[in-house]
Amino acid sequence: MLHEPSGDCGPDYAVEYKARLGVRMFILYTAIYAGFVVVNVISPLSMEKIVFFGLNLAVVYGFGLIIFALILALIYNSMCGREEEKCRKIAENEKGGEK
Repeated sequence: MLHEPSGDCGPDYAVEYKARLGVRMFILYTAIYAGFVVVNVISPLSMEKIVFFGLNLAVVYGFGLIIFALILALIYNSMCGREEEKCRKIAENEKGGEK
């Protein structure tokens, strides 16, 4: 295997946007996960109830959390990619105006 130094990525003009978005998504996911924990603490027997295709609430909620995390990741990637492209174009325009 050939191990070469990684390429230069350059400055990240969208770092503040990505940080804000990541924190907001983390808070959203944490709130939904906290709901799962609260249900387990307050009413653990309710997790045994069949809610969907013979699956109990614990399984459905758990898989729902996993799927929701994957959806959030796709949304984050898409939104950050668009913001990076927008910031890159703005930076290129500013550099072009300096010449």
